[in-house]
Amino acid sequence: MSDVLISTRHRGLAATLVLALGTFAVGTDAFVVAGFLPSMAESLHTTTAAAGQSVTVFAVAYAVLAPVLATATARVPRRTLLVAALAVLGIANIGSAIAPNLAVLIASRVLAAAGAAVYTPGAGAVSAALVPPELRGRALSVVVGGLTIATALGVPLGDVAGAWLGWRAALGLVAALCLLVGLGVYLIMPALPGGARVPLRNRLALLRRRSVLAVLPLTVLGMGASYTIYAFSVPALKAVGVAENATTLMLFLYGLGAVVGNFLSGYTTDRWGPTRILAVGYLSMALALALLGWFAWTGSTAQPVVAFLVLVWGASTWTQTPPQQTRLIDAAPSEASVVVSLNASAIYLGIGTGTLLGGLLITTSPTLVYAAATTIATLAAGYLFATRG
Repeated sequence: MSDVLISTRHRGLAATLVLALGTFAVGTDAFVVAGFLPSMAESLHTTTAAAGQSVTVFAVAYAVLAPVLATATARVPRRTLLVAALAVLGIANIGSAIAPNLAVLIASRVLAAAGAAVYTPGAGAVSAALVPPELRGRALSVVVGGLTIATALGVPLGDVAGAWLGWRAALGLVAALCLLVGLGVYLIMPALPGGARVPLRNRLALLRRRSVLAVLPLTVLGMGASYTIYAFSVPALKAVGVAENATTLMLFLYGLGAVVGNFLSGYTTDRWGPTRILAVGYLSMALALALLGWFAWTGSTAQPVVAFLVLVWGASTWTQTPPQQTRLIDAAPSEASVVVSLNASAIYLGIGTGTLLGGLLITTSPTLVYAAATTIATLAAGYLFATRG
């Protein structure tokens, strides 16, 4: 019996690796723009702040569409649904790559958000169902790991591709990646049935449940703190002495920290519980961003220290997702897919809000951007302590 149980656990965790390939494609699509935002803005004859709002639009559209599309597609077999979502992402990125102006780019980002809004929560819910409860944090960290690996590899490689081939070619490569991974998911993933259709009003009714409502704002705060800076990382890092040709390395370090932080948080959440892991994450983020802001304010250029702080910034950003998902599933175990979808909306609402705030401040002073991000990270830590029960 124990051998059968171990085999089942291993098969469940192995299946999540396939789902992680999809979240890698989604993450590359969502975050790659940060690496070539200035050149995109110049090509579209707009400002960096205006082009950065394509990230905001993607994030807000994702946040709004996730629960709606989860309701509309509830009965669709899971493999079919995930493959279709990746196909939509590929088509949307082709649209972004050939966009003649900012309006078309924005429209294509809304379409991409629709694909991502279907795929990411669907992959998270399936991964949680494939493993026993004691391995749930680990399985979720594997799927979220696709997003974090995208920040470590997909975004810097997109930055390099954008520099060598141009940003349009880079987005074309992202489109090809989405379509290729969609084919891989179709060939490798087992056929899984859809679930029961949960009306949208019932999904949103979970927002009135105190245990759920107490958790979701923390996701918005935590992601908002990090993404106040991330979409504008090129000018923000320039303010702390990072040359533009070194931005790729810094984005890689951010992504490396994200990968390490995410996987460690999955294991440690299973062992020590989510609240402790979240506390360490938010306090580390606040400290790292505060020190980067100090470098921007003073004009110091201690590059090894800046590199370490960027690593901590990435780790602390993506430490929070597995424990937050675990808290939500614990709060509503019979509606795991619904609360994971709501958390995905909260993630992208935080990204959109942070990017909007960063866009408003970046033209004034990068120091103000760091200060705002530090303040929000500190608020996240305070909110965690206030609602930890």
